[in-house]
Amino acid sequence: MTVATGERNVEVWVVDNNSTDGSIEYLQPRFPFVQFIKNSANQGFSRANNQGLQKAQGKYILFLNPDTIIPEDAFTSCIAFMESTPDAGALGVQMIDGTGQYLKESKRGFPSMWVSFCKMSGLTRWFPTSKIFARYYMGHLSNQEVNKVDILSGAYMMVKKSALNKTGGFDEQFFMYAEDIDLSYRLQQAGHINYYFPHCSIIHFKGESTRKDSKYVRQFYKAMVQFVQKHFHGELAWFYTGLLEAVIWLRAGLTFVSREHEERSLKYQGTPTFYLAGDEKSANEVRSILTAFPRYSITTNNEDAREWIFCEGPSFLFRQMIEQLKTCPPWLKAFIHASGTYTIVGSHSKDQRGFVIVLE
Repeated sequence: MTVATGERNVEVWVVDNNSTDGSIEYLQPRFPFVQFIKNSANQGFSRANNQGLQKAQGKYILFLNPDTIIPEDAFTSCIAFMESTPDAGALGVQMIDGTGQYLKESKRGFPSMWVSFCKMSGLTRWFPTSKIFARYYMGHLSNQEVNKVDILSGAYMMVKKSALNKTGGFDEQFFMYAEDIDLSYRLQQAGHINYYFPHCSIIHFKGESTRKDSKYVRQFYKAMVQFVQKHFHGELAWFYTGLLEAVIWLRAGLTFVSREHEERSLKYQGTPTFYLAGDEKSANEVRSILTAFPRYSITTNNEDAREWIFCEGPSFLFRQMIEQLKTCPPWLKAFIHASGTYTIVGSHSKDQRGFVIVLE
């Protein structure tokens, strides 16, 4: 974060929704420039973000999920675009998961009844680039070009403070899901444009926030019901709500409930052989500690290794790491170590929790 902020006058607010793993106590001494808000109960995504928004004083507000890694030039490039684009109210970026795969929710269309039907019926999946059937993820628009879009992801959403002064922040009736859809829609209604900006790419591990099991399906579609009831009226709203309610139970019944990965295990499950890539000094930090654990081994042959640790440092920036991840083959299990830290993290499925190796 300190590298990404550069020389800019940036304030950072972290809102803790009653975590029980000692996060605040661990982070505070390591990041003295960060200001923390600790809740005694889980207030939900919308209310927690609004708590930070009430304190923030900047010209631009960035709502950022904790399970993200951003490049060093993220703020510089995004703010430069906002400054040069007068009609821009909000901006979203290109997101990839922990395996380097593009996340389709980086840009989305307004969830009208037709758009939602195409998504729920599978038409969007069968015709992923169709302007007619794939508007939910705006599949007809290039992932590599700047475009005006309807909906941005709350995982990384930069908004002009002046626009939020008119629309307000997130609607707190949405505990989780659909809150970014609602805010994006209200920004449009107020005359602002939402932009998809692919010249900044971030990693969004995603599976750290939730698993896509039957509980997730019910929560997601119930949030969509709330959105419909808020913004649609008359017989159309009644029909749309009924359709969503039916899908909640259908999708929940068909969803395969995968076995929960062990919660943030200190040990990676398996006997991995790691190849260390990236900054040499950072790689030496990892090597000096991992060699003390017999269950881990390190190889110098990158062709044989299926587990790579990308080591960030002065000669291998997060920006370079993110670009390299995009080119990795699907079978490669990527892990990330930031120079000077005590962890190695990796997430190999956007639907399940990832892994943490603690270097202590």
